[in-house]
Amino acid sequence: MPVIVVGGGPVGLTTALLLARHGVRSIVLESAPARRTVGSRSICMQRDVLDVLERVGLGERIAGTGVTWWTGRTYFREHEVLTITFPEQPAAAFPPFTNIAQSTVERMLDDRVAAEPLIEVRWGHTVTGLQQDDSGSGAVVVEATTAPDPPGPGGSDVSVCGAYCVAADGARSVVRGLLGLDFPGESFDDQFLIADVRVRLPFAAERRFFFDPSWNPGRQVLLHPQPDDVWRIDWQVPRGFDLDAERANGALDRRIRMVVGDADYELLWASAYRFHQRCVPRMRVGRVLLAGDAAHVMSPFGARGLNSGIQDAENAAWKIAQELTGHGGPSLLDSYDAERLAAARENLAVTGSTMRFLVPRTGVEREHRHVGRAAAVHDRAAPTRVDSGKLAQPVWYLDSPLTTPAPSAQGEAFPPTPGGARPLLPCVLGPGAPLRGGGRLRRLFGPGLTVLTSAPGSSAGFASVSAAGPANGWGGWASVRVVSIGELADGGYLAEALGIARGGVALVRPDGHLAAVLESERELAAAIRRATGWAPARNVGVIRSAARNG
Repeated sequence: MPVIVVGGGPVGLTTALLLARHGVRSIVLESAPARRTVGSRSICMQRDVLDVLERVGLGERIAGTGVTWWTGRTYFREHEVLTITFPEQPAAAFPPFTNIAQSTVERMLDDRVAAEPLIEVRWGHTVTGLQQDDSGSGAVVVEATTAPDPPGPGGSDVSVCGAYCVAADGARSVVRGLLGLDFPGESFDDQFLIADVRVRLPFAAERRFFFDPSWNPGRQVLLHPQPDDVWRIDWQVPRGFDLDAERANGALDRRIRMVVGDADYELLWASAYRFHQRCVPRMRVGRVLLAGDAAHVMSPFGARGLNSGIQDAENAAWKIAQELTGHGGPSLLDSYDAERLAAARENLAVTGSTMRFLVPRTGVEREHRHVGRAAAVHDRAAPTRVDSGKLAQPVWYLDSPLTTPAPSAQGEAFPPTPGGARPLLPCVLGPGAPLRGGGRLRRLFGPGLTVLTSAPGSSAGFASVSAAGPANGWGGWASVRVVSIGELADGGYLAEALGIARGGVALVRPDGHLAAVLESERELAAAIRRATGWAPARNVGVIRSAARNG
């Protein structure tokens, strides 16, 4: 049976493409009758997400089409109080961030999906019901109403049967409602006006954040570059803001002029939003996995929304594929909920802190913001007192049930840094060392498991192996590749960082997260069992997570 994906946005389409990479067929149900390409709330793609999209053939295309920015500047009134400059990267690495309109990414995804025979997209299918059957082989049935063609009254009811369902149908998720899941959280009174303006500005392609500028007193303005001389301008505006009235009375033009000056400009799109911070209590209900905005919504400051949703898609796809091929154990899909719910809560904690700084609602919060901004003006050594949004990074899953803990890992929570300790808890092995001939380390990983070793490798650094499951319940054979780190042109850094330069192995999951660092290959079979969900689940309580933010 196929996997049903509800929602034809970037998270849903990425899920379908990643499933196809594993050889899994999917049916995508999208309520809209066709793709709408006007407007785009999300524009900022993080490096590791480009890695994920490169697995479906789009990372380099997106990076080449979008705008790369290396510097972010933060101002308080007329003072520049914080400057972040990312270091230059090897030629093979993706840039830290690439700005590109979500609508452009959706068109690219549409092209890839159209060329993939394992994916069927059904436009104009509005979900109306959902049933799960865990008896026998198990199935999930999604009921939908089709839009009539040509548009008008009518339509027909259809049922689609699948092995699993990934709900990526957005913040107003129908599937979430059908599952009876709450969506607790908070909303912010102030609105934000977002406009895409084509204009040539007299400064470089940089992220610029203005606190309390004279042209938006008491509030904020954010500027982000996009391709073709387009700039995203994001104003904080008061509750009750009326965009239609501003268009009619010329206030919107005056607002834009305060940013662009006398330069000729073209307004491409504008919209006003209230931002929300919400999350479901669980991201897996039986055979249904929730992803992206259907599971969590957050303010855009720090670019954590869509980036987090794409990482949901990657986590869900490889685990569903392992389950469907018989490699996934009884606790594998539960780990989706544990890991991605921890990631959502971490991202919400970060963006919630930013929103409390941008939109303080208590006297304590207002004083914190006032003191922080004033301190940054007079003491450039205290820039962290100003919170303009901590930029997105992948979340590390601490205490993941798929990880084999090492005895010496006590107290260690973070991946390797030059001169630092070896990683003994899950991390993303990226950006990684350049490979011989160019490329990124993370491209080695998936669709199965990968074993990294310092032992000499076979030709091209790969050997295909299979790890047999013992008779105690591991359900089959897991696909494993062995990569000799000696084949990587990194000067031995990775082997030293992992602590396997003089023996031992590291086990890497399909999504590039470390599952184990082992002193001996004799421990590998047990680590593979745990990484694929066949080991008894450890009672770790609430999974902790840590986002990488400088």
